[in-house]
Amino acid sequence: MQPSVLHECTRFAFESRMTFPETVMRLIADGVERYRADLVRLEKTYYAPDGQTHIERMPLADGPTIAEHFSMSGVKDALMAIQTRNIDYPEFLRQIMAAGTTSYSVFLLGKKAIYTGRQGDFHVEHFPGSKPPATAAAATQ
Repeated sequence: MQPSVLHECTRFAFESRMTFPETVMRLIADGVERYRADLVRLEKTYYAPDGQTHIERMPLADGPTIAEHFSMSGVKDALMAIQTRNIDYPEFLRQIMAAGTTSYSVFLLGKKAIYTGRQGDFHVEHFPGSKPPATAAAATQ
C-alpha cells in the first residue's frame, strides 16, 4: 500500500474527482483489501492482506452530530442519491451520519459495504451490479 495513493483517493473522493467504482479499482491495484471509515473520528483506516494499515483523515468540515438511532431507510436513501450522482461524497457522509451511521466498512473483494449504528444496527449494501449470495450458507461454500 502506498500512502500517496490512499491520500489521493481520499482527496479526490471529497473533491468529486473520482467515483466509487474508480476508487475501488485504484485501491485494489494498490493492494488494499478493505477499509473502515470511522465517522466519529473522521478517519479512514485502510488494510492490506499482510496486516499493513494506513490512516487518512476525512476532511468533512461541517459534518452533523451522528443521530442516536440508526435509520436504515435514511442510509438507503443516501446510497441511492450518491449512486445516481444526485449528491457528492461529503453530502453522502452528512446524510448517513444524520441517519445514525457511526462507521462503515468496505470489503473490496467481497464487493459490499456494511453501515453500522451506535447500537449495533447495520445495513449491508452490495456493490451495484454484484449479486448477494442466496443464503449465508452459500457464501461459505
